[in-house]
Amino acid sequence: MVIGIRDQLEKGLVPVFEPAPPSRLQRIKASGKLRVLTVYGATTYYPVAGGFAGFDYELASRFADWLGVRAEFVVADSVSDLLARMIGEEADLAAAGLTVTDIRSQYLAFSEPYQEVTEQLIYLGGNRRPRGIDDLREGFLEVMASSSHARTLERLRLRHPHLTWSTSLARVEELLRRVQVELIDYTIIDSNQFAVLRRFFPRLKVAFDLDEPAFLAWAFVKDQDDSLLQAANRFLQELRRKRVLDQLLERYYGHVEALGFVDVCVFQRHVRQRLPRFRRLFEDAGSRYGWDWRLLAAVAYQESHWDIRARSPTGVQGLMMLTQQTARQLGVRDRLDPKTSIFAAARYLKQLRDKIPERIPEPDRTWFALAAYNIGFGHLEDARVLTQAAGKDPDRWIDVKRYLPLLAKRQWYSRVKHGYARGWEPVRYVENIRNYHDLLVQLETDLSFSAAEEKNPLAALRRFQPAPPPPPEPGD
Repeated sequence: MVIGIRDQLEKGLVPVFEPAPPSRLQRIKASGKLRVLTVYGATTYYPVAGGFAGFDYELASRFADWLGVRAEFVVADSVSDLLARMIGEEADLAAAGLTVTDIRSQYLAFSEPYQEVTEQLIYLGGNRRPRGIDDLREGFLEVMASSSHARTLERLRLRHPHLTWSTSLARVEELLRRVQVELIDYTIIDSNQFAVLRRFFPRLKVAFDLDEPAFLAWAFVKDQDDSLLQAANRFLQELRRKRVLDQLLERYYGHVEALGFVDVCVFQRHVRQRLPRFRRLFEDAGSRYGWDWRLLAAVAYQESHWDIRARSPTGVQGLMMLTQQTARQLGVRDRLDPKTSIFAAARYLKQLRDKIPERIPEPDRTWFALAAYNIGFGHLEDARVLTQAAGKDPDRWIDVKRYLPLLAKRQWYSRVKHGYARGWEPVRYVENIRNYHDLLVQLETDLSFSAAEEKNPLAALRRFQPAPPPPPEPGD
């Protein structure tokens, strides 16, 4: 007699297979959100008008879009807090400029690297420059707690047993400020961070590199389910193949070397002495024509240093240095009137931006408009023609800025419609404006250490956590 399937099931004669639980990636797609742990910082995550910015913020946001979900950012108090929360599976990934180290790799899984950096020792210019580890004996060195820098120092102490330091929960920006006001003598920072932050701390300098280049990557929970990790690697590979990663790196780091020590110091003085008079005008013009007021202020500073009487030998004058021809086109009668000049320039910039092909996304669209403001729209188009002829992308600033300088060479300008132009000028022009804009954003978001610590330096010392003493010498 044949027993029916139902009878077999009831008697337990047929095994029942439970469906496999969904993978981490499947759960994220089902939930519609990607939880991202990060920390505040000039290279990671910081507030701007209308939202947030930062290299890690943008990269993680693009990953969420690629997955078809929204990114939900959670800000940790410090790197040590971030690592602990990641181990506790409070997020899906950590995007905070984390260096891949042997210790971290024991309890976290890392994606393919997206950036290479070196660790640099920072000191105050004008003081004695240390040339190596042994020169640090007389100074006070402080680094971030649970950072890769602390791990590097632990390795170095095996060869330099007298090396000492303290750790702090302070952010990188705070540590740099402490060096600048001589609360401490040295700190350590990744090269990408200092490339961005040196503009805000112009007196600080690099003494030397501490170690071999290191790699930054995203961190994930380390277990048998690597579905999200594999998806992240595919995403990064695609960005690298399409050169989108190069474009993001240029966006956040490609302009940061343009300003020198004197440039930054003069700018900071003019922010205090000149900008307050015009700020409301920049805000009103920005609101009317769809610009961040700080970008308009940055353009004005590049043009005239916020001097309403500025005049060039070629006839451009006023706060925004309008040419006579442009002023006539815009109906401007008095180029020396600040309000008229600012509103006319904001309108003209909008007209230039509107002429840029709609397929070009921000912020490249704005960089192109600024270049056209400086050199003329026709010359910008000539540079884009040269860029395309060379097999590069005429819709990306990272490519076009390499070909703009060719407009000053006969063998190149003879091939294009509008002829000769001082093509290197708009490249420097745009880079300077991006720097001035970043500096103004910095002042707005206050990425430096708290006013309480600035007023009371002893408050900063309460955060110090001494590093453990070196191991005893053999025989002790």
